[in-house]
Amino acid sequence: MLTLERPTSLEQIIKKSRFVATGGPVAGEQAAKDFIAAHADPGANHNCWAWRVGQSYRSSDDGEPSGTAGKPILQAIDRLSLDNVAVVVTRWFGGVLLGSGGLIRAYGGTAATCLRAGKLVAIVAVHEATITVTFSDLALVQARLASSAGVQIRQESFTETGATLTVGLPEASAPQIVHMIMDITSGRASIVMDPCTAI
Repeated sequence: MLTLERPTSLEQIIKKSRFVATGGPVAGEQAAKDFIAAHADPGANHNCWAWRVGQSYRSSDDGEPSGTAGKPILQAIDRLSLDNVAVVVTRWFGGVLLGSGGLIRAYGGTAATCLRAGKLVAIVAVHEATITVTFSDLALVQARLASSAGVQIRQESFTETGATLTVGLPEASAPQIVHMIMDITSGRASIVMDPCTAI
């Protein structure tokens, strides 16, 4: 499955109405809701949206006639076989009524064009790990993590004796990375792994 690498936007003028689609990768349902809230424009006439995360999906027509906005946006996501994606299509009414067919084409088409314009990447299953190390091991652990393919250092916090790193480890290489960290710290590191999630 594919998702967007990063948020992407596209604007179209259709019969004097301005449509702006913004799509982006989301890790879960709450992230999708947050994305929609962040990209909806309260000054617009409509903020229609859809998202898909695995088997979960939602869509909203936000005041447009039922089935003319949210569903076509979701269909644009599904036609491109995307997952972990949210799309908001914002409309500023230009004075010309589009009719049901016109709205379906406008919302679905703007969403699809936006998604096709973005860079698509494969969804990688990732374990979140919390790694606790002493100050004497910190620099070496950071360097090894940074040089390991697909590892994301998401957060660092410092304690009196060292640091706690929150990292994303690709599922395929997680066991080898954990083994490497235990080796280079002579077993002094503490590693707690969470279940796998797709990002």
